[in-house]
Amino acid sequence: MTDNTISGTAAPEAARARPTGRPMTRPKARLALHPLAAFRRQNLLVQAGAALLLILLACALLGPLLLPFGPNDLVGMSMRPPSAAHPFGTDLLGRDVMTRTLYASRSSMIVAAAATAFALVVGTSWGMAAGYARGKADLLLMRLLDVLQAFPPLLLAIALVAVLGNSLGNLIMTMGVLFVPPFARVARGATLSLRERQFVKAAQVLGVPAWRNLLVHVLPNISTPLIIETASTITAALLTESALSFLGMGIQPPTPTWGAMIADSTSVMTHAPWLVLAPGAAIVLIVLGFLLLGDGLRDKFDPKAEK
Repeated sequence: MTDNTISGTAAPEAARARPTGRPMTRPKARLALHPLAAFRRQNLLVQAGAALLLILLACALLGPLLLPFGPNDLVGMSMRPPSAAHPFGTDLLGRDVMTRTLYASRSSMIVAAAATAFALVVGTSWGMAAGYARGKADLLLMRLLDVLQAFPPLLLAIALVAVLGNSLGNLIMTMGVLFVPPFARVARGATLSLRERQFVKAAQVLGVPAWRNLLVHVLPNISTPLIIETASTITAALLTESALSFLGMGIQPPTPTWGAMIADSTSVMTHAPWLVLAPGAAIVLIVLGFLLLGDGLRDKFDPKAEK
């Protein structure tokens, strides 16, 4: 009876309890492939965004050098449709739209990059000083940012440009002021967490000046979120510059800009849609490139991002 009981009941229970190979390998395989798939997706986003931006940058730098026309040259009849001689057609004054679109990319990128650099330097310094000092200084600096963010960005930009003037320097400074708060908040939050770390406190005990402690110990450790914020900010700067140019408060003629080209073509866009499609497509492509690059960098370096 004992042998039969063991062979008849215990053996099936042991067989049921024994794990089989297939159910155990599938979860392991999925767990192993999940980080790999996420890593490939992150790399794909970064590579796609970087490749698109490199192509657009090459077109902006080399395109005008290879084209036979200047941005303000009258090359033929007005509003000619796209052809072999003029791939994007001609505008209302008979200027080559492709040439003007490529030249406009230079001015738009320069303004957006300069404004982002201004916001990066000022905002990072502001946020690091507030996070490192804390107390009343932190409260005062952050309340000033709240006042700046209380105004709609585009309306504030229009007001500042109207007061300061339409020069290139004023436009860059105006746009830079708009994007100081995001950099300041990112830098402040990261500095607050790093301020309590042992290596920062050790430098304070040794008498290292605050500015040197911030530059040597704090700034290198908050560079990653600042890089991610830079990719997002330059996208917003490009759109803001195009909006201001569309309203006539950006870069002034005869320098071509995407926003001004769209504004000049709105009255005839039903008869000559290529006048709007060329600068509009350029804006979409460059914004898409920076968005892909920023999302890829955020997925790769931000531990709080969803994988």
